[in-house]
Amino acid sequence: MKIKTRFAPSPTGYLHVGGARTALYSWLFARNHGGEFVLRIEDTDLERSTQQAIDAIMDGMNWLSLDWDEGPYYQTRRFDRYNAVIDEMLQAGTAYKCYCSRERLEQLRESQMANGEKPRYDGHCRDGHQHHDASEPCVVRFSNPQEGSVVFDDQIRGPIEFSNQELDDLIIRRTDGSPTYNFCVVIDDWDMQITHVIRGEDHINNTPRQINILKAIGAQVPVYAHVSMILGDDGKKLSKRHGAVGVKQYRDDGYLPEALLNYLVRLGWSHGDQEIFSIDEMKHWFSLDAVSKSASAFNTEKLLWLNHHYINALPAEYVATQLQWHIDQENIDTRNGPELAALVKLLGERCKTLKEMAASCRYFYEDFTEFDADAAKKHLRPVARQPLEVVRDKLVAIGSWTPENVHHAIQSTADELGVGMGKVGMPLRVAVTGAGQSPGLDVTVHAIGQTRSVERINKALDWISAREQQ
Repeated sequence: MKIKTRFAPSPTGYLHVGGARTALYSWLFARNHGGEFVLRIEDTDLERSTQQAIDAIMDGMNWLSLDWDEGPYYQTRRFDRYNAVIDEMLQAGTAYKCYCSRERLEQLRESQMANGEKPRYDGHCRDGHQHHDASEPCVVRFSNPQEGSVVFDDQIRGPIEFSNQELDDLIIRRTDGSPTYNFCVVIDDWDMQITHVIRGEDHINNTPRQINILKAIGAQVPVYAHVSMILGDDGKKLSKRHGAVGVKQYRDDGYLPEALLNYLVRLGWSHGDQEIFSIDEMKHWFSLDAVSKSASAFNTEKLLWLNHHYINALPAEYVATQLQWHIDQENIDTRNGPELAALVKLLGERCKTLKEMAASCRYFYEDFTEFDADAAKKHLRPVARQPLEVVRDKLVAIGSWTPENVHHAIQSTADELGVGMGKVGMPLRVAVTGAGQSPGLDVTVHAIGQTRSVERINKALDWISAREQQ
């Protein structure tokens, strides 16, 4: 049997974290078994589905590199197929037309609730044979079995059973002729030969209804696996208030896709005590029987830790391609300064996100107009004049501009003046970066360049002179 899974989001919003994890698990299961992964857009909710949401879902999937083998399929383009099956079911007697008015259904619901009963359709039209005009509005309902139960072996939760008496006759076609979500899902899974349905636990109640429809049309019932929800740090269901609205927000906030994938795969799945997984390792080791049925708590600090790891562990050239977007957002012209790959190596240990890296690198590429007030007040004092003048002259004299030679110039300045490295290094750092923090001073000065470093030191000396005259 060829394994075939699917990810079937409704385009009513962004691709959120829970959806991304479901997509990842479905994708990994297919890849682990050498199977196929299908992308399906379940856009039957015509009022809430938007092209913007579709684009956001596709962008999120592409950013995470969750490639699909088939699709994207759109349910709204398959209405003729769904309605053809419904017509066949009407002929076979596994579905029937229901002419109950909205008023009758509301009265039925109120009566059942008043009696402490579960609200459900009472089958009034199931065996009704009174004549109705062809133009009279009606819905089509599925004739759900009235005896027995539905049992399925959930691959994460074990056996689950529903009594058929708890399931009413589901509407499968509305009065306007449009098929409903639960029915479309069944036909799609059948037509697309889906073998394993991996989805969120909020779909568990849909499963017995869908299984009964599959059996009624003579279709193969897929294997089901329902993944537990993700909770926020506070133990409540993950929502907008916990941070990112959608997966792409994590891109915008400076996370690498590898970090988010690694984090998501561990939100409910484990392989021994291993924490760091490459994509190939995920595909090799992933299995449904290692997925926990307990809810997982989202921990932003853990994600941040993983992101910092990947910034430093992945090839700097690759990280630089991801950094470029953030550089563009900051409107930094990088033509005059170090290559972005070199910048990644310079700032990787200090920065936990690419957004932070982009925000803190401007001085490598552009001259600044002002020094940080606190840093300048503390370190650009008259006593710093001589160390800055001496180190400037030594930097000017360097013939081969290397980090080693820059370091020698700084060290020899301190030795010559008989002062600690901090007495030279801190004024120099503020002079060339405009701020009080940077990576190692030798590599920072080297990356800024010889001419610009000297010019900035002269600017700092002018600032000290102006300060003395105040």
